[in-house]
Amino acid sequence: MSRYDLTDFEWRVIEPLLPNKPRGVPRVDDRRVLNGIFWVLRSGAPWRDLPERYGPRTTCYNRFVRWRKAGVWDRMMDAITTAHDGDIQMIDSTSIRAHQQAATAKRGIEIIVSVDHAAGSRLKSMPSSMRKVCRSGSA
Repeated sequence: MSRYDLTDFEWRVIEPLLPNKPRGVPRVDDRRVLNGIFWVLRSGAPWRDLPERYGPRTTCYNRFVRWRKAGVWDRMMDAITTAHDGDIQMIDSTSIRAHQQAATAKRGIEIIVSVDHAAGSRLKSMPSSMRKVCRSGSA
């Protein structure tokens, strides 16, 4: 059992919520597919890196997308929250990387710009199109 796999308790809560409409082709084991989906979501790996023990990656991906459109994931989250009597906490693990110098800034320092406003409005260089005209005119 992988660390991303569902426990027996979680599986008992989720299993009745899954769509189970038998069609022509026998279904792949729902628990194995769910474990594959959770492996991708928790590890952050792309679908193509899904280990073979979870079955075909296309099956996991297609079921993930189909269930998202059908609202199955929302029903599962509501059921898990209810099963834990609201004692469940979820944390978003999004991280933001700051520039290495962002941590060294001192607080309370004012940046003083000492530029003459009149000097700032003067043209400091000539556009490249003007240089060509000047060169051809002086030659």
